[in-house]
Amino acid sequence: MSLKNNVLSPRADQLIEDGFHVLTYENDADISQPIVRHVDASLIQFHFCFRGSATFHFNQRTYNLPLLDEHVLLLYNPQRDLPMELDVSPNSQLVTVLISIKKFHSLFSQEANQISFLSDENADKKYYKDHIITPSMAVALSQILQYQPNTLMSRLYLKGKVYELLSLYFNPTEATDVAECPFLVDEENVRKIRNAKKIVLERMINPPSLQDLADEIGLSLKKLKEGFKQLYGSTVYQFILDHKMNHARQLLGSGSYNVNEVALQLGYSNSSHFIDAFKKKFGTTPKKYLLSVSS
Repeated sequence: MSLKNNVLSPRADQLIEDGFHVLTYENDADISQPIVRHVDASLIQFHFCFRGSATFHFNQRTYNLPLLDEHVLLLYNPQRDLPMELDVSPNSQLVTVLISIKKFHSLFSQEANQISFLSDENADKKYYKDHIITPSMAVALSQILQYQPNTLMSRLYLKGKVYELLSLYFNPTEATDVAECPFLVDEENVRKIRNAKKIVLERMINPPSLQDLADEIGLSLKKLKEGFKQLYGSTVYQFILDHKMNHARQLLGSGSYNVNEVALQLGYSNSSHFIDAFKKKFGTTPKKYLLSVSS
């Protein structure tokens, strides 16, 4: 996460081509963080919420539009600039694609009449659409979020993934070619991995064993481990630990709990284990963090 003047800055801001940007955001703070960015009327906006949630604000915050977990918002208003003004919830990851209408038409020139907001009767109308992120789109988003700049062919790789993401948005039944993990080509496997994520978050205090989790979602232990790592960029237990530590920081930041109470809420019978985990994650002890937020 990067903050400048209390505004969440993109973790990556990459110009794919002229009139074609991709931005990734990650709010790992314990409070919501704002994003503010000027976007003019020539640009179509795609906002993918890979994890967490956010709220868009329009017309000086007189109108709000939620962006839910595993949803995507398409926003376009040719009549006026549509600035990005949103609050991103804690522990959220977003991918935003901004593309000019001219560039977009060039991508879909043969099929433009099949895309509703590009039709002649909708040419001058605003267009807002909320969509569920499909499993294939989730795979592409995961790879975009794990993108490392300044590596060999990195920009070409990112460009390919963003094109793939848009093609999956408009052709959701088409399978994606996931060379890194062919197992994820099967959308049913991706649904099972996403279900595993929901299960471990719901049972964060007392999570199932990996074998029990694999049995519950209907995958082999090997496929659970490989698929979870590919989709979410960490092991199952590391994912749980990161979520627990972020939740701990929120509880401490509320000022309503002491260190021992937070440790108990998170299922630690020994507070020293909690203290060690918190320090490893954030570089400071829970007590010092509690003092810093209460001072």
